Amino acid sequence: MTTNHAIEIRGVTKRYGNLDALRGVDMHLGRNEIVGLLGDNGAGKSTLVKLLSGINPPTSGEIRVNGQAASLNTRHDAEALGIETIYQDMAVVEDMEIWRNMFLGRELRDRFGFLREREMRDITMRELSSGVDISGIDSPDQMLSALSGGQKQAVAIARAVHFRRSILLLDEPTSALSVRETNKLLDYIGSLRERGTSAIFVTHNIYHAYNICDRFVVMSHGRKVHDVLKADTSVQSLTEKVINS
Repeated sequence: MTTNHAIEIRGVTKRYGNLDALRGVDMHLGRNEIVGLLGDNGAGKSTLVKLLSGINPPTSGEIRVNGQAASLNTRHDAEALGIETIYQDMAVVEDMEIWRNMFLGRELRDRFGFLREREMRDITMRELSSGVDISGIDSPDQMLSALSGGQKQAVAIARAVHFRRSILLLDEPTSALSVRETNKLLDYIGSLRERGTSAIFVTHNIYHAYNICDRFVVMSHGRKVHDVLKADTSVQSLTEKVINS
């Protein structure tokens, strides 16, 4: 039994009618590791993320989380195993305050059922200031609709880290951000290792991935075609693998 991997995927396939979206994929995510998942459109990256998120269960194959066989049939199954997905649209509620988004569905209450608002506000600012440190967030009462794309991403990631999600799936988190916000967010994602978090970083931007990832997996037409440590590759080499696969 493998116990030193946060996630291990063995021979996973996913079929939609006659379409093979994933074809016998084998890969793993180590503990405190950030893996860049690369590939052109239609390579199978998003399908794999949805599978690990519990949105679309695999047709066949095995998934192990922290060394144990896992059935990811719903999003709740994934969350119960410490897996959180941060999508490009961030899954936040625009017309709610930051602190309400942080604790949405997991509100802290006292023994009478009343919300512990002050505590939730304090925790929100502590997480955002100590972890993310993206400028412009200076109050937990700011509305999400008033925040920039990078600030919203920061809230979504801070929420996942606070609730002890040990595995993050980051699906194109920088695609709609400014250069400054992207650099801040990449620094934050890179620091997740120190907080005991592993991550799969899906992106079309190989430069962003190379900046923070420890290892790279390249997919093409539903198959894994390349798996390499950062020390053994370069941006140019990875680019050629994606283009020529």
